Amino acid sequence: MTPATRGKHTFLFLQGPHGAFFDQLASALAMQGHAIRRINLNGGDRADWSGFSTNYRSSLKGWPLFFDDFVVDHHVTDVILFGDCRPHHASAHGMAKLRGIRVHVFEEGYIRPDFMTLQEDGVNGNSTLPRDGDWYRDQAGRLSGIPPVAPVPSSFARRLRETSRYTILSALTRPLYPFYRSHRSAAMLSEALGWAVHFITRRRERRRSAATMAAIGDTPYFALPLQLNSDYQIRVHSPFRDMRAALRFIIKSFARSAPPGVNLIVKRHPLDGSLSSWRRFVRREAHRYGIADRVFYIGDGDISDLVAKARAVVTVNSTVGTLALNSGVPVAVLGEAIYDIEGIVRREPLDMFWADPPAVDVALYDAFKRVLIDRCLIPGGYLSDEGIAMLVRHAERRLTGEPVVAQTPEPADTAADTAAGTGSDDRDADGELGAHDEDGV
Repeated sequence: MTPATRGKHTFLFLQGPHGAFFDQLASALAMQGHAIRRINLNGGDRADWSGFSTNYRSSLKGWPLFFDDFVVDHHVTDVILFGDCRPHHASAHGMAKLRGIRVHVFEEGYIRPDFMTLQEDGVNGNSTLPRDGDWYRDQAGRLSGIPPVAPVPSSFARRLRETSRYTILSALTRPLYPFYRSHRSAAMLSEALGWAVHFITRRRERRRSAATMAAIGDTPYFALPLQLNSDYQIRVHSPFRDMRAALRFIIKSFARSAPPGVNLIVKRHPLDGSLSSWRRFVRREAHRYGIADRVFYIGDGDISDLVAKARAVVTVNSTVGTLALNSGVPVAVLGEAIYDIEGIVRREPLDMFWADPPAVDVALYDAFKRVLIDRCLIPGGYLSDEGIAMLVRHAERRLTGEPVVAQTPEPADTAADTAAGTGSDDRDADGELGAHDEDGV
């Protein structure tokens, strides 16, 4: 009897955020009697998973057929993954749709802080939610107000530790997964050196940024939060090849059309570990367009405070946009964004935005937030034990639509079969032995 016929699901987990969140969510679902499967694509995936799992060791070319065989053989009803643009995830998403299998995508929260995104079918530019303000007003009219959410603890040190562990273990086990290539654009060594430089200079950067903001004083400014070059929001859901191209476009537009007496403040992304000197690039581009005295770069500072005091925020499609909108600060969006809705942001050329940033329709944005929280946001975070516990509790309800009642797996499943993906024939998509295997790590 398959999980589907006895009213249970079979969840297949692919790559998740670094750390214990996916592992703990799988354990909670298994305790409800659902079957769990897992496919590891590298050594970091394997280290983040405590139960039995399947290691995929073959090429991306062979992945679609392997994935299809796997979900059919194991009666998979639901696929769970983090981010839907990674090559393996994008392929799995497409193959799952062909089989009528539900796909649940986790991602950083559309609305920060204290939420993560959990949405069926796709996130960000792949979201199936409409961009029609009237639709949000209608849907929100059927919902209660936004419930209070307790602040979720978050540790940057934990994020750095878990990311470093994942990256190092992936590198050390590379011979076991010879075909895997990270979705991140930066090389591990380059990024590690970048973080080393960042930590060595962070105090100086903090003082330098504070001095820059003090020198600006009460002069009005537009805020431009940088995004990561590795972010699929830039690589897939924007017209720019990387953040440098976006930054050059924005500075050029500011020089052409921004009113006098207004500055532009560019802020480094807090997770940017690259060796690139954004300060030098910003200074060079500002000189190029003759506005070196009006464009400033800061590498450190409170992003919430920066956007709350800004005249407006310009972004490609960062979720910092929702942070600004929470404070009623106008936002210009250059790429695809979930909040790119007329009334919340004005859809017009950037050159027109500088002179007259439109007021935010607060009532519409409130309706938008209520719908998002109801449809695709869950409280919690994966950078603290408390946050993970919240995520697991709310994600379990959202994924199953059932009350959370602890129970042991049904006797028909062995512990290994319920908690993991056993039972494959240890062959890759071309029928060659050794392309994937089962383990209990």
